[in-house]
This record gives sequence, structure tokens and C-alpha cells, in this order.
Amino acid sequence: MPFYHTLGKVPRKRHTAFRKPDGGIYAEQLVGHEGFTGTSALLYHVHPPTTIKSVRRVKEVPFVADEDQTLRHRHFRTSQVKKGGSATLDRIPLLFNQDVAMLYVEPDKADEHFYRNAQADELVYVAKGKGTLHTQYGDLAFGEGDYLVIHRGIMHQYEFEKGAEQAKLLIMESRGHIRTPKRYRNEFGQMVEGAPFSERDIRVPTNLQTHDEKGDFSIYVKQYDGINELVLDHHPFDVVGWDGHFYPWAFNIRDFEPIVGRVHQPPPVHQTFQGDGFVVCSFCPRPYDFDPEAVPAPYNHSNVDSDEVLYYASSEFMSRKGIEFGSITHHPDGLPHGPHPGRAEASIGAKYTDELAVMMDTFRPLKVAKPALDIEDPKYHRSWIDAQHSQFNPPTS
Repeated sequence: MPFYHTLGKVPRKRHTAFRKPDGGIYAEQLVGHEGFTGTSALLYHVHPPTTIKSVRRVKEVPFVADEDQTLRHRHFRTSQVKKGGSATLDRIPLLFNQDVAMLYVEPDKADEHFYRNAQADELVYVAKGKGTLHTQYGDLAFGEGDYLVIHRGIMHQYEFEKGAEQAKLLIMESRGHIRTPKRYRNEFGQMVEGAPFSERDIRVPTNLQTHDEKGDFSIYVKQYDGINELVLDHHPFDVVGWDGHFYPWAFNIRDFEPIVGRVHQPPPVHQTFQGDGFVVCSFCPRPYDFDPEAVPAPYNHSNVDSDEVLYYASSEFMSRKGIEFGSITHHPDGLPHGPHPGRAEASIGAKYTDELAVMMDTFRPLKVAKPALDIEDPKYHRSWIDAQHSQFNPPTS
């Protein structure tokens, strides 16, 4: 997973001479993970992808942690972040550990440069906005509610639709390969019956356009916790064809089919992606549990070996008060958490929830990045005391 796909022209056999109309040979490039044994794709370029004219270090982008490591529940409001900038260069780090980092940006301009992340796979949740992700593999249209899976090393460029709502992007950078959960796939790699989505729900690149242009083209590469500029002597989107299993793809959160039961189902039924050291789940509109005595709101639970992070993609969530669209809560390992006062009682007899949220659970502790302190709600850890305090630090308009 994902499945085999091809676009454009490729030769009948791999690693054989693929002739241009003038008799020359297209430059073959293997792109993949885990050396030569993981998923990969073969790309055929008009020009060699190695003709770099100059290099320079543009800026450092280290993850610097909050010095205050007091154990507590935390809440961040992305509605208060600085708006604008580049989708790739102006991301605000929020949480991180050795396996994964969470960042956020509300870009308001298209990048002139091309970009690739050489140190992490990217899972980008599009909370607002629409546009096209241009890549060497073709175009991938995106809109509100889309997850974009952009594996490390895949060069791309964001184009946002003019007149559309300003984009809001939640980014998860993974040191390991982002994939569908193993339990959703059979031994042959196909999604099994009963999985909450299938290959039919996955969108792959289309409209491969080959640019045969010479000149200076700026490529920004994230590596060694910094941004590096490489100037190529030709347009990097010069691919005439490719095939394989390694490419960017999209999946919309509303195509996830929630699993419901007679009584409350635990969070793993909402799992959507698997990484190394973390998982990502989607909480979608769905019917509530149908036993007349069922308590749909989640029971109190302790994260004895994981941190739980929730990004609220709507202002409604069954178990929370005081959150808003774009809120992010961090419930760390070592503390029990559960529904806010009155939410469990209020959920009994309810038939449906319209909530929408993205959850990232990590199996190693997360650190809070310093820039997140600017948007933190410092009173959140007191929000469970009792119902009369449930309107803690109400959201501003």
C-alpha cells in the first residue's frame, strides 16, 4: 500500500535504454524508501536530476522545547497564530519527539520555489482551503478535509486556488514511512473487507506535465534541521513518465467510514494512518452507540505509554468544553483524562455527533515547542474541576 500506478511514457523493461525523439536517452531515477527494498518509483527525466549549479544554507529550523516540563494537560489555539507566509517555509512548530513533529501554517501565497523534505515523510491535513499540489508525478488536487501523504524526497509545489478560503494546514512530519494500518491490509497488500476505507477512496496524481525548460530553478530541501537551496539548471518537473508504488496521494477525512457499536468503541477503531512510533486517527460524524444505557462519551482513561494530541477540525466535540475550531489539546503520558464535567451525562440518549477531529497518538513523550507557548491557554489543566468552571477562558471571536 499504496498500489501500483503509472503516468506518462515508460519503456517496456526497467533499466533499459529509453530513447528520446532525437536519439538521446531519458535519465532514469529510482525514488523510494528503505534503500532498494521498500516501495519505490522509477521516473524518466528529460535532463539528469543531478545538474546542480549552486548550493547554500538558507536558514535553521530546529525544534526548541519549552524549558518548563511540568506535567499538565495543555491546550493551544491555532486561531491566534500569525497568519500568512509560505506553506513550506513559515510553518510553526508545536509538538515534537524523536519520531514525529506537529506543525501549523496558514499560508497566503504560492511558493516560487520547489520543495522537498529529505528528513521526514509529511502528512498534511487541509483544515481549510483548496488548490493543487504540483509534483514530478503529476498534479494532486486538494480541498478541505483532505489528508495529503507526501513521502520524503518527493518534490512538490503548492498552488492555492484564488478566491478560496485561506488555507489552514496541519502538518505531521514523520521520521518513518507513513502508511495505512497493517491490520487493514491482507498478506497481498490489498485493503480488507471491513476496513474503514478502501483503495477506491484514495486519489493519486493525474495530469503529468513535462517541462523542458533550461534556466535557474530554486529547490528548497529540508535536511539536517534546516532549509537548503539547490539551484538546478533546468525545470525539475521534466518527467515524461513514471511507474511504481512511491508517490504522493490524498484521502479525504469524510471518506472514512466510522465503526460504531452497541456500546462505546475505543479510539483504535478510528485509526487512519500508521507511522513509526505514532498513529493518526480520524473522528468523523457518525451515529452514537445504540444501547439505551450506553454512554457515548469516552470513559476516563490513562495514557500509560502514549501522548494524545487532538486537532479539532470543527467547534463540536462530544467530550470537550471550551474548545474551538483549530484548538489542539495535548494530554501527556502520566495523566488520566476524560470527558469534561456534564459531557458524559449529556451524551446519554443522543443519536448522532457531527464532530470532526484529527488525533495523533505517540508512543514516546512529546515536547512542546517554544513557538506554541504564544497560543497556549494556560488554564486548560483546571478545566475538569467541576461544571461551574466549564467556561474556562472562553474562546475569543
